[in-house]
Amino acid sequence: MRIVCLDLEGVLVPEIWIEFAQRTGITELKRTTRDEPDYDKLMTYRLDLLKRHKLGLPDIQKVIAEMDPLPGAKAFLDALRVDYQLVILSDTFYEFAHPLMRKLGWPTLFCHSLETDRAGFVTTYRLRMPNQKKEAVQRFKELRFTVVAAGDSYNDTAMLKEADGGILFSPPENVVQEFPQFPVVRTYDALRREIDAAFVRAAQGERTAQF
Repeated sequence: MRIVCLDLEGVLVPEIWIEFAQRTGITELKRTTRDEPDYDKLMTYRLDLLKRHKLGLPDIQKVIAEMDPLPGAKAFLDALRVDYQLVILSDTFYEFAHPLMRKLGWPTLFCHSLETDRAGFVTTYRLRMPNQKKEAVQRFKELRFTVVAAGDSYNDTAMLKEADGGILFSPPENVVQEFPQFPVVRTYDALRREIDAAFVRAAQGERTAQF
């Protein structure tokens, strides 16, 4: 029983906030979990910027509707699901993700949600649960899944530590330097090879533990 847990933004799709920053010219919105490990601090910063510039959820959704997955992402997922169960664990929001999930072939997604007022302005965000990526991996392991996880940012590292195998995919150098225990890959072919190898290592570790 093997399951792969993947981050979404930066792994399968472009960073939504960076794309939105480029479209609006608000360079401050380019700050992501690659730069800021405190997610609440980051989201408070983003919501303050949206309020200041009078931008609402429809403005962000319009940009997302025009975005595409990263080249090769869908083919990578399609091949991966032949051999493994797959769940996307993301700190994005359901209100953002729908068009991108359609383009990726509707993989299972666990993420968060937004609340808006009648005018469509975002008033707050609701976490599915604190530290949801790590918690999800823990629960899968309790269900006797072997778990391999991959992500690119600070907010993925707890998930990678909890998994039976953790992989960094195209991370920034600051994350590589702070978390040298994780292998680093930068293409989908290399990621697939590392996922397969991580499951082999996990199986070998289980057999060793039995003796």
